[in-house]
Amino acid sequence: MKSLWLLLLLVLVTPVRASQDLLPELVRRIKPSAVAIETFDSRGEKLSRGSGFFVEADRIVTNRHVLEGAYRAEVHSSTGTVFPVKGVLAVDAEGDIALLKIDAPTPQIRPLPLDKTSPQEGESVVVIGNPLGLEGSVTNGIVSAVRDIPTFGRIIQITAPISSGSSGSPVVNMQGQVIGIATLQITGGQSVNFAIPSERISQLQSTSMTSLADLVASTGRNKRAKAVQFFRDGLSFLSKDDCEKALPYFEKAVESDNNYAEAWAQAGFCNEKLGKHAEALEASKKAVSLRPSAESYFNIGLASFYLKQYKDAAEAYRQAIKIDPYNAADAYYALGLVYRDWAKPDDEIQAYKQAIRLKPDYTVAYERLGSRYLRSKKFNEAVEIFRQLSALKPGDAIAPNNMGEAYFELNRLNDALESFRQSVRLKPDYGKAYYNLGRTLLAMGNRDAALEQYTILTNIDPDWAEKLNAIINP
Repeated sequence: MKSLWLLLLLVLVTPVRASQDLLPELVRRIKPSAVAIETFDSRGEKLSRGSGFFVEADRIVTNRHVLEGAYRAEVHSSTGTVFPVKGVLAVDAEGDIALLKIDAPTPQIRPLPLDKTSPQEGESVVVIGNPLGLEGSVTNGIVSAVRDIPTFGRIIQITAPISSGSSGSPVVNMQGQVIGIATLQITGGQSVNFAIPSERISQLQSTSMTSLADLVASTGRNKRAKAVQFFRDGLSFLSKDDCEKALPYFEKAVESDNNYAEAWAQAGFCNEKLGKHAEALEASKKAVSLRPSAESYFNIGLASFYLKQYKDAAEAYRQAIKIDPYNAADAYYALGLVYRDWAKPDDEIQAYKQAIRLKPDYTVAYERLGSRYLRSKKFNEAVEIFRQLSALKPGDAIAPNNMGEAYFELNRLNDALESFRQSVRLKPDYGKAYYNLGRTLLAMGNRDAALEQYTILTNIDPDWAEKLNAIINP
C-alpha cells in the first residue's frame, strides 16, 4: 500500500517538476534569438529602447512603436554584438508590428519558429526582453485569455509582466515556438500587457525597404499615424473587454482620420456593447462604407434589431453571411431572432436550420428551433430537435421537458411521461417539469399520482402547484 501511494505521488509531482526542469533549458535555447533595440533621434541622441527577436537570419520583428521618431537604430544581441538596422521591410500599424532588415553573420543566428495556431488558456509561456536596459531578462507566466476582437483578430492576454523596454519581446511556449509578440501599452495611467499572435507576424508582406528616416517623414505627413496611436490605446482596453474606456480612444482615432475604417468598426462594436444602439449603427455604417466587413454588418444587424428596425437588421445579417458564408452560424442565428420578432416563423425556422448546418453543436440554435416548432404546432419536428439537443446537453433538464410537451401534444402520453421523469431526475426542483408530469398522469387517468406531484410542488414551486391544482380540481 505504501508503495502504491509513493507511485501515485510520483505521477502527480513529475509533470510539475518536468515543466520546471524544462524552463532553464528552454531559456538557454531561445535567449540568443532575443535582442535589444536602441533607437536614436536625428541628432544621434538615444531615443528609446525596446526588444525584438530573429525570425530569419537577417530579419528582426519588434513593435512598431519602438521605432517612433527614430532616424537610426541598433540591434544588440545577447552576446554583445551590435548590428545596425538597415531599414524597415514591413509594418502592421494596427498590430503594432515592424519587420526590420539587418546584416548579421548567419552562423550566429538562431531564428525563432512561429506557432501560427491559437494558444490554449492556461498554457505556460516565457517572455525574454530588456526591461530598463537589463538585457535578456526572463519572465514567465500563463496565457490568461485569448480574445477575438471584431475586425481586428485575436489578442492574447498573458500574466507574464512586460516592463518598459520589453515591448517587442517574443512570447514563447514550452516547445520554443513564438506564439506572439509582447506589447506594453501605457494608456490613461494604466499598464496593459498583452501579445499580438504570431499569425499576424507571418502575414507581414515585405516590400521595398524603407529607411527609418523616411518612415519618420512619412509618419509626420500621414494623419493616420496619430489615429493609429489612439486606435492602439483603445485596443489595449478592448483586450480586457473594457469598452467603456476603449471607446473614447476609437472616437479620437476617427476624429484624427475620418476615413479610418478599423477605428469606425471598433467604435461601432464598443457602442453596441455599451447599449448605445443608435451610435453603434452610425459608426458601423461608416465602417462598411469605407471597408465592408462581415463583423461590421453583423453589428449593424444587432443595432437595428434592438432599434426594432427588422427589415434593416435582416438585410445587414444577409450581407454578413454573403461576405463570410463559411463562418456565418452566428449571423444565421441572429437572423432567426429577427424573424421571430418580425413574426415570420417559416423564415425563422430556416435561419436556425442554417445555423445548425454550419455549426452542428450550436445548442442555443437547437433550443430556439425546438421552441419555434412547438409554437408552430410542428410537434414531430420538435421531438426530433429536442432529442438531438438532449444528446448534445445530456445534463440539461429543459430539453427532455420540452420534448415531453411535444409528445403530450401528439397524445404520446407514455413517451411524454418518461421525458418529464427524466427532466425531474436531472433537476429535482424543476417546477415546470413536475407540473407537466402531473398533467400527463391526470390525462392518463391517474389522479392520485397527479396529486402526488401537486404535493411535491407545494414545497418547491407554489406557482406551478397552483396551476396544477387548477386542472386537477377545475
